[in-house]
Amino acid sequence: MRFPLPPTRCLLPLALAILSLTWGYTWVVAKQALVYAPPFAFAAERCVGGALALLLAVKLMGRPLRLTAPRPTIAIALTQVTGFMAFQTWALVEGGPGKTAVLIFTMPIWTLLIAWPVLGERIRGKQWLAALCTLSGLVFIIEPWDMQSSLFSKFLGVMAALCWAVGTVLIKRLRFRQPVELLSLTTWQMVLGAIPLVLLALIIPERPTDWSVSYAGILIFMSVISTAMCWWLWITILDRVPAWEASLSVLGTPVVAIISSRMMLGEEFKFSEAMGILLIGCGLALLSLMGWLASRRST
Repeated sequence: MRFPLPPTRCLLPLALAILSLTWGYTWVVAKQALVYAPPFAFAAERCVGGALALLLAVKLMGRPLRLTAPRPTIAIALTQVTGFMAFQTWALVEGGPGKTAVLIFTMPIWTLLIAWPVLGERIRGKQWLAALCTLSGLVFIIEPWDMQSSLFSKFLGVMAALCWAVGTVLIKRLRFRQPVELLSLTTWQMVLGAIPLVLLALIIPERPTDWSVSYAGILIFMSVISTAMCWWLWITILDRVPAWEASLSVLGTPVVAIISSRMMLGEEFKFSEAMGILLIGCGLALLSLMGWLASRRST
């Protein structure tokens, strides 16, 4: 007799597929948005739009909008929204979307390293090999031996990855300590994280945003789909699996970003960058395989 799968087990692969495809294509759309808007203004407008979309979703769904853990939520907002969005958008100004996406999706390794002392999720056995492989690929992409390359954009990409990893671990720690309504947490994270971005956009001198129908369409997609909906999906996934496993769940995102960037923007990669991307992919794939085998054994 066959029993139906629980809803969570059925919906989780669908959520992962949506995240990978949407976030992967987002890098190309974000690069196009920077033609119309400067980086800090775009980051602020995107997050304000995402916050408004989440507030509307909370209202329509009748969910409680209560800030139950102010200090942890502020810390999550400053790292996973303010820091991540600022560094990510700035990195896109300086570099190509495909390379930037690969650098930012070294996040699983930083999550693995940070979750060890903070959450007690120890690095064991072949996880060290995966970490070494990924970090070696990072060295090939950054090319510290070539001081004429755009090191600044690569530094910004790594900083965005670190901010995302810290925010991921902080969410897991908060959920370990007390129950939090996930949509409410996502909404408060976006609202609080958007405030510093708005202040940065007002303080830092930039060219004005070129408001047009094209930019409005891009901003709606980036705010409602890529930011509001996808961050809610991300926190929901993060609530159901370990931090490092959740960070590996969007492994297909940089692949989609690289293919989209190559097809739509003609982005090219040097041999060392291609080697770095291959090493990072092998490291993350190895880590993902170990997670899958571990889940099989536990089942």
